Amino acid sequence: MGITIVGLGPGSGRFITREAWDTILKADMVYLRTNRHPAASEIPASVKQRSFDHVYESAERFGDVYTQIVNTLLSLGQNSDIVYAVPGHPNVGESTVTGLVELAENDGVPVRIVPGLSFVEPVLTAVGVDALDGLQVLDALTLGRYHYPPVHANAPLLLGQVYSRFVANEVKLILSNLYDDQHLVYLVHAAGEQDEKVEALPLFAIDRSDRIDHMTSLFVPALDSVATLPALADTIAVLRAPGGCPWDIEQTPQSMRNDLLEEVYEVLAALDAGDHENLREELGDLLYHIVMQAQMASEAGEFSLTDVIAGIDAKLKRRHPHVWGNWDVDSTAEVVKNWEMLKKQEKASQPASLLEDIPEVLPALARSQKIQDKVSKVGFDWPDLSGVYHKLGEELSELQASQTIPERHAELGDLLFVIVNLARWLDVDAESALREANLRFGRRFHFVEQLARDRQIELTGMSLEDLDELWEEAKEMLAKASSDAKV
Repeated sequence: MGITIVGLGPGSGRFITREAWDTILKADMVYLRTNRHPAASEIPASVKQRSFDHVYESAERFGDVYTQIVNTLLSLGQNSDIVYAVPGHPNVGESTVTGLVELAENDGVPVRIVPGLSFVEPVLTAVGVDALDGLQVLDALTLGRYHYPPVHANAPLLLGQVYSRFVANEVKLILSNLYDDQHLVYLVHAAGEQDEKVEALPLFAIDRSDRIDHMTSLFVPALDSVATLPALADTIAVLRAPGGCPWDIEQTPQSMRNDLLEEVYEVLAALDAGDHENLREELGDLLYHIVMQAQMASEAGEFSLTDVIAGIDAKLKRRHPHVWGNWDVDSTAEVVKNWEMLKKQEKASQPASLLEDIPEVLPALARSQKIQDKVSKVGFDWPDLSGVYHKLGEELSELQASQTIPERHAELGDLLFVIVNLARWLDVDAESALREANLRFGRRFHFVEQLARDRQIELTGMSLEDLDELWEEAKEMLAKASSDAKV
């Protein structure tokens, strides 16, 4: 007893290897995954054949097809020697083979693989590409399970089993996360056959081809520009390597600390301004710092960029059991509560203070809000909003009554602290609110300056009443401009 799995090659019988052909001719019965393959029709009539095409038609779900095929073959192989023939190479894009080999090994049923030419070789010949140039080979159906493609865009990509326009549409939508809609790709139909056709078209149009069938593959050329994290990591490693950039080589994790913080603020500024082009650039600058820190840590033998990525990916999945698990949540508040609970469970030891893990380098308003968020969780807070307003008035009175600079300094700090708590009660981020207020003031004051220049007025010579009138005019004009922009 045992199972022999034979590869029929990518097309007609001329692609079948001699060993595969001899195995088929000696078989009492050949089980075919599908008859919809050119080589299947060339098997001599003297060899009994049975296909599993009827399973495709009767199964309710696509996954059930492979399960039924595997279970049937395993049952047969436990009692006799059988031959199972599949398109291409048994180890290239054949889920039934993968499942069958695994189950047969568990049950002690011997399996022999007779290799065959896969679809990869004739497709590479058709598009004129060397596989050793970093070629990635994926199943289009597997790719369809992702929301973001597990693809290195700076290396060529070959997708098999693009057998319908529906599959092509799914592939197009997923790949559009990496490639421009106009990126030139190639649908390869009947690779290696006399009616082979290579169809060059932009990515957005692949599902419009009327030639797509069960022998269609998609070849996606690599992007010319650096577009992946590994490629960026290599660029930064070159900068740090001997013969690289003297400035980058001299840097240490601490020496880049201030620049890293500055880049974070520039990202926030781009977000506040709604400047998408500048945001793209600033995110790039921030990413440079992240990869640079990982590179320096790797050189010191501390951790690698891979460790950073693996760590955050594992943390996200661990702390979202309602997405990657069986937890149920009804609200965002419940998600946050679960996050904090799971975070505590992950810590080997509890911090000495509830406030211990709040970074001291945070901007003062942001840190104040985090402090008050933390202590409120143990009940250290007013019972309702009225208590906050009362405390705000109390602190304002104390500031007004202060006499010395140290007193004013302390009382103003207390007032700001209460204002931050008020922001928390109103569900407002204090840091963002003040930053946006600064931006509004800046825009209005620039407009006031422009009005003064247009009217040939010196701001320094104007009375407070005239300045206030100009300020109100600027506010009205900016409000109207903003309203017109929304129409």
